[in-house]
Amino acid sequence: MNKSERLKQRHRAEKRFKFYGIASVTIAIIFVLILIQNIFSKGSSAFQKTVIKVDVFYDSELIELNNGATLKEIYDTDFYDLTIENLLKTYPSKNRDEEDELLKLFSSEAEYEIKNAFLNNNQLIDKTITLEITASDDIDQLHKGNYPRDLPEDRRSITDNQLFIYDYFVENEIINKNFNNYFFTNGDSRDPELAGIGGALVGSFYSIIICLLIAFPIAVLASIYLEEFAPKNKITDFIEININNLAAVPSIVYGLLALQVLLATLHLPRSTPLVAGITLALMTLPRIIIPCRASLKAVPPSIREGALAVGASKFQSVFHHVVPLALPGTLSGTIIGLAQALGETAPLILIGMVAFVVDIPSTPIDPSASLPVQVYLWSESAERGFVEKTSATIMILLSFLIMMNFIAVYLRQKFEKRWN
Repeated sequence: MNKSERLKQRHRAEKRFKFYGIASVTIAIIFVLILIQNIFSKGSSAFQKTVIKVDVFYDSELIELNNGATLKEIYDTDFYDLTIENLLKTYPSKNRDEEDELLKLFSSEAEYEIKNAFLNNNQLIDKTITLEITASDDIDQLHKGNYPRDLPEDRRSITDNQLFIYDYFVENEIINKNFNNYFFTNGDSRDPELAGIGGALVGSFYSIIICLLIAFPIAVLASIYLEEFAPKNKITDFIEININNLAAVPSIVYGLLALQVLLATLHLPRSTPLVAGITLALMTLPRIIIPCRASLKAVPPSIREGALAVGASKFQSVFHHVVPLALPGTLSGTIIGLAQALGETAPLILIGMVAFVVDIPSTPIDPSASLPVQVYLWSESAERGFVEKTSATIMILLSFLIMMNFIAVYLRQKFEKRWN
């Protein structure tokens, strides 16, 4: 084989390598796009809810209230009979069975929605207003096109009579779709049409704030000490090796550590953002220390030498000159570490955040869920309505992660100094 043939062979090998690389990246992008498309197609409908228009007459004989009733009087009043009477007026039922099937088309929240309307305006006694009452999960999925109505009646939870009533609502424009505010304001619920991520959002927020307050100062100070002040000996080498190893430890190990130390030994409250934040901080520490040390190492030695040459102490040269120049890389590493912590599920399950929590936490020591755990809980539920809720929560979580990574890249490019 002569020189020219060997050269052609190397060129062909180079072209094949480029092709394999481009093909691999293309296939990966295609799979990611398919995954995102699948999530968005299933989750987009969760941002809407199905409502049924009901003309509600606040009969004074049924609720025994007067105009201008106090909040305590309204809260103590039972609106059940009033709710049933007004819901039955939406369709001309012929018998008791039809009435029961009609009532099942409405959410269990119907009574509270009618009561809340009166709480907002206590001058409605013996007056009629039109309210949009949340529909049940089955009707919600049917109206969104996610429920197959061509199945035999014994294989679906909606009866033929309920389908007939639903068609009556559609023909008379009684049923409609609105923005699903419950998805953002409600906590978890056994009823898919009422379930929301409000509690998980607040729980994740508290957890990340606690994680940041603990991990960031400790990681930065540890990085500064190891990089600028610590003597180079076997002890510091041992510490550096362990930091690198801790960054690769599976997150579930930190969950086991928190379960034993924070819950079993220190008796901190279970299922709370406080414990979650401490656990995530332990996991995030090495992931912040490593990029922070890299940023400090990237600052040229001339900066340190120049500061020392004009009379600055070692402490002043580090904190007045080196640390500010390393801050962009430190911040970007911190944000990326927090983004990884936001998506963690396994350690939070071990500390009890997998519990069914309806109320939205008001403090970090209240029981709560988190966004990744909420995805896990809903993915195990059998109801069809939780499928779209699961995908929608993944969309929200992905949005936060993408935004945090974008902020990290922006801060690094905006404030990073280029050294020649």
